[in-house]
Amino acid sequence: MQLTEDVFKRKNESGGSIEVICGSMFSGKTEELIRRINRVRIAKLSFQIFKPKKDTRYDEKAVVSHNANAITSIPVDKSATILLKAGHSQVIGIDEAQFFDDKLPDVCNILAHKGVRVIIAGLDMDFKGRPFGPMPALMAIAESVTKVHAVCVICGSQALYSYRKVPGKNRILLGEKESYEPRCRICYNLIIP
Repeated sequence: MQLTEDVFKRKNESGGSIEVICGSMFSGKTEELIRRINRVRIAKLSFQIFKPKKDTRYDEKAVVSHNANAITSIPVDKSATILLKAGHSQVIGIDEAQFFDDKLPDVCNILAHKGVRVIIAGLDMDFKGRPFGPMPALMAIAESVTKVHAVCVICGSQALYSYRKVPGKNRILLGEKESYEPRCRICYNLIIP
């Protein structure tokens, strides 16, 4: 009986968790991250948001959704820096997680074990439809995974792929609608000029 009471006591003290928001480009991942962080703000919990330093598409410091909603963030060059800058935050948000190094799942586990709620948003697949960066490992250790979908620009179905419209073999190409479009499984595999 004592073991059960100890487990419940520890669980109530820690309260840490990992939540992953994933999907294709233009599916609303960052929008959902910002929505959840706004609820954290309303609850008057302390929080920090982090993003990869290399992602400067909309702003050097802010996390910005395609709908132009923004929230201040701390750009970092590697995931270990998140631990150094997290301070005593009760909630940590991480955007564009696919661009971080493979240590990000360890960083998130450390934070969650300390009682921090970690909310992560990122692409689950690259433009070739392959699992992207640390996202598969993050989804495996998360208490919850929310997969959001865009709308296929070809047929209007639910899109789960980020189709690259410009040539190139580099896995990482920062871009927006000029470079990528969301497509469903069938339209992703079609050759459409």
